[in-house]
Amino acid sequence: MEGEKKGNFVAFSFYKLRPEWRRLPPGVMERGVEQALATVRAQGEKLWIRAYSTQGFRRDADFHLWIVAQDLPDIRDFVVDLSRTEMGLYLDLTYHYLAMTRQSIYLKGAPHTNPGPRIEGKDEWLFVYPFVKSREWYALPFETRKKMMDEHIRVGHLFPNVKINTTYSFGLDDQEFVLAFETDSPADFQGLVMKLRETEASRYTARDT
Repeated sequence: MEGEKKGNFVAFSFYKLRPEWRRLPPGVMERGVEQALATVRAQGEKLWIRAYSTQGFRRDADFHLWIVAQDLPDIRDFVVDLSRTEMGLYLDLTYHYLAMTRQSIYLKGAPHTNPGPRIEGKDEWLFVYPFVKSREWYALPFETRKKMMDEHIRVGHLFPNVKINTTYSFGLDDQEFVLAFETDSPADFQGLVMKLRETEASRYTARDT
């Protein structure tokens, strides 16, 4: 997408289908699904959308939409339009995280590869990870934080099959960051998370999900 320099708006929306949906006649369900898909197609160039099934993995969501837009109102309009479809009448938005893409301040001048903000959506699995840093973290000198983040990044490079998309929620939502990890190997992602727990920077995580 264009507009990467100023940053794109990103939404992570998780939907749960009400039990009544599955009791509808097949023809009604098919029509509702087609209306929802038509709503996605109608976005054209305004939105980048990827869909993931969460059935069998979470009891509070059936599918997830990863949405990227250059203009914030476009996300709002899409969510409203989806709710007005026949399928939308049976949807509950159980989680909705809002953020923006930005260039990390810890990557400037770093010796490792610096791809900048990116949104890919190419791998089979996506793990969404909203979190908040402690206030003590921001009170540390920048060079101290950067040193810890360099360690964090080095650990990430041990798992090349896991791609990270970092988005920033400051002032926009209840969390500070939302990370989206793409991979074809859930086991590699688990290994990465376990390894990251051992880094010094993890001491300053106040809340994560």
